[in-house]
Amino acid sequence: MTHAPHRAARHGERSSTREDRSAPRRSARRWRSTRRPLVLVLLVAAFGMAFATLVPGVASAVGEQVRGTLQTSLSGPIEGISVEVATPDGDVVDTVQTDEDGRWEVDLPGAGQYVVTVDPDDLPEGVELNGEPSRTVTVDAGRAQPVNIGLNDGSRNDGGGTIRAVQLFVDGLRFGLLIAMAAVGLSLIYGTTGLTNFAHGELVTIGAIAAWYINVQGGVPLIPAALLAMVVGGVVGALNELAIWRPLRRRGTGLIAALVVSIGLSLALRYSYQIFYGGFSNPYADYQGQRAKSYGPFTLQDRDVASIVIAVVVLVLVALMLQRTKIGKAMRAVSDNRDLAASSGIDVNRVVLFVWVLGGALAALGGVLLGLSDQVQWDMGFRLLLLMFAGVTLGGLGTAYGALLGSLIVGVFVQMSTLVIPNDMKYVGGLLLLIVILVVRPQGILGSRARIG
Repeated sequence: MTHAPHRAARHGERSSTREDRSAPRRSARRWRSTRRPLVLVLLVAAFGMAFATLVPGVASAVGEQVRGTLQTSLSGPIEGISVEVATPDGDVVDTVQTDEDGRWEVDLPGAGQYVVTVDPDDLPEGVELNGEPSRTVTVDAGRAQPVNIGLNDGSRNDGGGTIRAVQLFVDGLRFGLLIAMAAVGLSLIYGTTGLTNFAHGELVTIGAIAAWYINVQGGVPLIPAALLAMVVGGVVGALNELAIWRPLRRRGTGLIAALVVSIGLSLALRYSYQIFYGGFSNPYADYQGQRAKSYGPFTLQDRDVASIVIAVVVLVLVALMLQRTKIGKAMRAVSDNRDLAASSGIDVNRVVLFVWVLGGALAALGGVLLGLSDQVQWDMGFRLLLLMFAGVTLGGLGTAYGALLGSLIVGVFVQMSTLVIPNDMKYVGGLLLLIVILVVRPQGILGSRARIG
């Protein structure tokens, strides 16, 4: 009996030794089981990038074309305007008239330069051209080139600089809410995993493209199409976590290496969109050609008002979910201290998977609302990515409320900056704001200087 404890100790040592010897075998089996989906995803990504290099894309099957839309905020789409397309030598290719939605398009004999001319005598009373009636555009092979023809109905700069400032402020709030829709998911992913996901903009794009295909090609109304697009975004987010990021975390991949992987994933997805969707911009079939309504010092279309309401409601629901629900409290616990949350009985992997699904769905909805106002483009999420990072950094990395506050400030700042800089350079203001944030207060408005624990 006196030797029983000693024997028990020796038995425990032998058992521990056997476990130590079997650990490498289990690790190898685990690695073989987890690397298969990762290798499959990487092979698909490599094939997609190679395919993008060798094949000119689906857009080439459409043929060369110029297209555009003539409308103003007050008059809406303008029908019956003559648009002439000719070569630089003066040979007329075709002359068409805008349809009831203000749209026009002309098929071209090939790539090259073309002159697009609008007849100013056809414009309704109170509407005039901004600049010359002719535009010279260069059309690449296999591309449907959009042509922007500026029209002025007297609503801009009406009533002095104060009215324009109010209009830009309201537009900035709407734009900031759209940024926040996507940036909340980006911030939650960073808070729970530490990953700076440069491929998050592609979740915005996949939502807009999925909604466009369901709405335009499938004939489904835009509202149910948007809900289905959110499901697609959530599924793509879940696949990102299960096929790529979870296996990389199990292997102990560093955050810098994961950041590089996210950049490669962003490139592969973005140019895959260009192949299968095309390099042109398209509107949805619903809620187009609306006239702007006056709300005193500013005007908004009904779809813009609906976008603001939807964004506010969704963000409030997300805030309530984080504060009141069990999964929301678990998300905040994992974001605050991952190891302590795991030791408290929280299933960290399940929480992280839920965050990816939620982030993908929110990004997809943000893409749908952005496509409603700016049309659907293959790189729209990438162009929004800088502003998302600026909003997340300004509000505080890893905090959902910080992402909301920072995105609103960034949206208003970008729109208001057009008071002093050209409209085409307004995104530069977002870059300057991001630089100032990193220099003055890198932890953000709601962020802390150091993480405790």
